[in-house]
Amino acid sequence: MMFPITAYIEAALGLARYDKLEDGSFAGDIPKLKGVAAFGDTLRECEGELRSTLEDWILVGLRLGQKLPVLAGIDLNKVQHGRLATA
Repeated sequence: MMFPITAYIEAALGLARYDKLEDGSFAGDIPKLKGVAAFGDTLRECEGELRSTLEDWILVGLRLGQKLPVLAGIDLNKVQHGRLATA
């Protein structure tokens, strides 16, 4: 069984796109999630940075009460048992 936040992160990362830059480094973003972008010297580093940025983006968004987009049918905005799905 996968926790909702884990499923959300995996769904979001499945939407990620990466570009190799002129200097050989990489840039990655998740177009459906405004502001989620990262850079790295290697593709693996960029992927790790993007995951970290995404995790922070989710936690800050939930903490500030911002509505997060529903991805793959996963809605982190729903309250379950009086608590957020990720709490």
